[in-house]
Amino acid sequence: MASSVISSSPFVCKSSKVKTGMTMTEKILAKASEKSQVVPGDNIWVNVDVLMTHDVCGPGAFGIFKREFGEKAKVWDPEKIVVIPDHYIFTTDKRANRNVDIMREHCKEQNIKYFYDITDLGDFRANPDYKGVCHVALAQEGHCRPGEVLLGTDSHTCTAGAFGQFATGIGNTDAGFVLGTGKILLKRLDRIASNLFNTLNFYNRTIVFEARILNLQVPPTMRFILDGEMPSYLQAKDLILQIIGEISVAGATYKTMEFSGTTIEGLTMEERMTLCNMVVEAGGKNGVIPPDATTFNYVENRTSVPFEPVYSDGNASFVAAYRFDVSKLEPVVAKPHSPDNRALARECKDVKIDRVYIGSCTGGKTEDFMAAAKLFHASGKKVKVPTFLVPATQKVWMDVYALPVPGSGGKTCAQIFEEAGCDTPTSPSCGACLGGPADTYARLNEPQVCVSTTNRNFPGRMGHKEGQIYLASPYTAAASALTGRVTDPREFLQ
Repeated sequence: MASSVISSSPFVCKSSKVKTGMTMTEKILAKASEKSQVVPGDNIWVNVDVLMTHDVCGPGAFGIFKREFGEKAKVWDPEKIVVIPDHYIFTTDKRANRNVDIMREHCKEQNIKYFYDITDLGDFRANPDYKGVCHVALAQEGHCRPGEVLLGTDSHTCTAGAFGQFATGIGNTDAGFVLGTGKILLKRLDRIASNLFNTLNFYNRTIVFEARILNLQVPPTMRFILDGEMPSYLQAKDLILQIIGEISVAGATYKTMEFSGTTIEGLTMEERMTLCNMVVEAGGKNGVIPPDATTFNYVENRTSVPFEPVYSDGNASFVAAYRFDVSKLEPVVAKPHSPDNRALARECKDVKIDRVYIGSCTGGKTEDFMAAAKLFHASGKKVKVPTFLVPATQKVWMDVYALPVPGSGGKTCAQIFEEAGCDTPTSPSCGACLGGPADTYARLNEPQVCVSTTNRNFPGRMGHKEGQIYLASPYTAAASALTGRVTDPREFLQ
């Protein structure tokens, strides 16, 4: 068997007052709350190291901050707030454009140091401060550091757990409180239905939680041990889809997903980010990977800010543990309309598709495009369906045009994509990952079937509510583009 459950036990809040070992997440939260020890279920005030917001939620978060702290109030620390426009950027929609203008006004007023602004929508390269997708930019700009607490007004903030830190998404009300205090209350969730009232502005995807503080808790930890040699045709996207398919979209609800094992140790930072990015699709509160030399090398090349890594104790308590033999796994996809609707790619070979989308915080990093280019080059074929390429950040876009693809004789990704008949790589942003205004590049405006390297495939996620999205790795996405059907990448990779 490729996977097995080592142990599983029910979570009991505050099950013991006897001092025992702590998990990584518990250690980070203990330090951030200035306590010697915490256990799952503890209610604690946590000091925040970094708060990130973007163009969708930022205006709401700052609005709540001003409402609660006063029109002339100042944020707790302008150097610990990161504002990254990325969601609805390259559009003519006036409301979306206005969101960026509002953020610019707030950042100027508050003297926010890390505001990655964009003013010229006609050419993103004319905006040296503009970065792109927040979760990738946070890492590239050195804001992700082991042992810290990073919060963001986006559910995929959990991506940063790849760096051995506690990273999770929060609502606008929480963010407004953090803006003013630098703290957040982690409190047990009891009656969310009665305590919280949330309103959803569907067009702008803005969620506002009308509560003073979002009720949270110190999460229990699930451990996922991945061992074995990673087959050349597998990627981290296959691993996380395998895990979500195993435990379901509710399997890690309000829990930490800690990843370890020899396979994890061999992953690059970008692949680790892919793994942690989708823990929220399993209901996870956060994902985390023990930092090592790979982590330290990446971080130290991007920031001089000191950090203190932590690791789970040998006698730490885990609510469940799963072990996977990665050498026996095969490429998988998540069929419509749920990330846990797992199937082997080869089992879906008769599914005809209309398009392929390679991009997002999950599948739009440099190594993701390198992988797709590698498969295209190995095949020597042209794509049979429109293939859209959306680099996550400006740096990724530059890599696509500058870095040679190994084994290609010096060709860049851009050259290989052009030879394969793909669409020209577009401006870096979240793109069509979450639909967006009607003029969003590559948006599903018709009920089409799409193989995508993104992270969600709910009805309407990429636009049309009748669209069908198959989540896949860059390898599987590229292979599918070449055949016009869902395709196992082993058809082109030896």
